[in-house]
Amino acid sequence: MPKRSPDDWFAAYGVCHQNSTNKTIHWICVPLIMLSLIGLLWSVPLPGAASIGSPYWNCGMLLIAVGMLFYLRLSLSLAGGMLLVSAVSVAIILAYQRLDIGPLWIASLAVFVVAWIGQFIGHKIEGQKPAFFEDIQFLLIGPIWLLAFVYRRLGIRY
Repeated sequence: MPKRSPDDWFAAYGVCHQNSTNKTIHWICVPLIMLSLIGLLWSVPLPGAASIGSPYWNCGMLLIAVGMLFYLRLSLSLAGGMLLVSAVSVAIILAYQRLDIGPLWIASLAVFVVAWIGQFIGHKIEGQKPAFFEDIQFLLIGPIWLLAFVYRRLGIRY
């Protein structure tokens, strides 16, 4: 199977994202889903994490690393942007943990559920199933679909 370009992915993803209300919901919910998923997985240590004593050796960082590999295959520029977005997500997670207002996984789970409810409402309004029902890789395309919009607005090539 030939490698898809970012624009190929965005065109396929865009088919299910034509309605302006659904697009607005995606601008809110996709970043929240990304943040909450990293937060949920942040709470799951990788084997050996206790032995090295690093709070960063966790499944959240593994998700970021796997995502970066996917994005690097598509575009160095988009991967760089997603690295910045991921760094902001990690900073938010660390700030939340410093506040010590409750377990990260509980807050992350609540945000995750509410954001997915929003996504499904958006797709109900759209009248289309989410793209990841066709191909699970679209779960990684959602965030860069938004980032690519920002890049186009700023005149940044990807």
